[in-house]
Amino acid sequence: MTASAAAPARKRLFIRTWGCQMNVYDSTRMADVLAPLGYAPAEAPEAADMVILNTCHIREKAAEKLFSELGRLREMKRERESAGAGMVLAVAGCVAQAEGAEITRRAPWVDIVLGPQTYHRLPEMVARAARAGGAVIETEMPVEQKFDHLPEQAAPPGITAFLTVQEGCDKFCSFCVVPYTRGAEYSRPASAVLAEARRLVAAGAREITLLGQNVNAYHGEAADGGTWGLARLLRELAEIPGLLRLRYTTSHPRDMDEALIAAHRDIPTLLPWLHLPVQSGSDRVLAAMNRGHKAADFLRIVERLRAARPDIALSSDFIAGHPGESREDFAATLALVREVGFAASYSFKYSSRPGTPAAGAPQQVPEAEKDARLQELQALLREQQDAFNRSRAGMVVPVLLTGPGRHPGQVMGRSPWLQPVHLQADAALVGQEVQVRILAAHPNSLSGVLVSGEAASHILSAEEPAPA
Repeated sequence: MTASAAAPARKRLFIRTWGCQMNVYDSTRMADVLAPLGYAPAEAPEAADMVILNTCHIREKAAEKLFSELGRLREMKRERESAGAGMVLAVAGCVAQAEGAEITRRAPWVDIVLGPQTYHRLPEMVARAARAGGAVIETEMPVEQKFDHLPEQAAPPGITAFLTVQEGCDKFCSFCVVPYTRGAEYSRPASAVLAEARRLVAAGAREITLLGQNVNAYHGEAADGGTWGLARLLRELAEIPGLLRLRYTTSHPRDMDEALIAAHRDIPTLLPWLHLPVQSGSDRVLAAMNRGHKAADFLRIVERLRAARPDIALSSDFIAGHPGESREDFAATLALVREVGFAASYSFKYSSRPGTPAAGAPQQVPEAEKDARLQELQALLREQQDAFNRSRAGMVVPVLLTGPGRHPGQVMGRSPWLQPVHLQADAALVGQEVQVRILAAHPNSLSGVLVSGEAASHILSAEEPAPA
């Protein structure tokens, strides 16, 4: 039999991803797992032999949005079946973990429901669904680690890449479903992380973002049997030739130790950007959230970070209207925002998640009041983000060029502070870090002009004046 005859039939796979960057990483790995079965990417669900909805349970009305999407896909599936084709429909991720068999009860046309810890078994699930002709549900959290069973990545990662190093959460914040949908904290062995990072760089990645539900709680096994924290892992990753930039997200204030703060001071590859969710500025609300830190603790961390790396910019997460939050508590959040000054942030009104402690808590804040508080908070955060972006004007900064822009002759990239930057430049420079003078700030990006085609040698501190 020839090699071409032995190759699996070509099929099309469409994955729709909601939520966090970890879901983006998981979607990529699901595509890798299915590639040996002959699945290649499809541009749209109606052209796909298999559709996976990779869901997130953090956002409001996540389950309702899923079932609305499943209703649309039902018609596509019927049309393909009437044309003699087929469509395997799978629901993955945190909503799948939380809802389980309820998904197939409400949407019996779904073939596979799988939690985030089981996607390494997708080929087996596809085969079982084809044989049984009924739904396959895999939402247990197995003892074996899925990373041990995943193939090497098949698709090129691009200039920027995500790399999951830690999963799960042991914090049990009152509002959060992650401990129930992702399980307990688990850190990948350091050797496995380093090996995957080297493969990503060899395939063309120049910036890697380390991912984890509590990424700075990383405690991976080292080759000598000891344990590495995130700071040690970052130092080793920074030694990989060809890797220009490192980031990590998402962090918890309780795990922001001195070694990690020192890493921001000592590792030039580690960019001056940190996402550190605080959620509230009120100690009373933080206690009700079970966050395990006070507002003053967060402020001390910010002070130490800025002493270690003066040009570091911070982003955060906030919840407005957590059960029991008074106007005074909300005012404390606004005061913390004003004291810190954030370059960007995510803010949401409290949304009940079934099974979480806050869902049944007394003193639920009225919806109209939550809306009003959120709008006030977001206005302040937007003001700070706009001010930060405007402060970059006139600076010369290193920009990693990641691809073409929307207009002829234009390329796009990212500043050290995660801002999109567009400029006129030769597309051959994509993949390089170049010096760019920032000309102006726009609502969601910066514009600049190329100073030199030479690779940037350092990150210009916000404290440094831009060259004349």
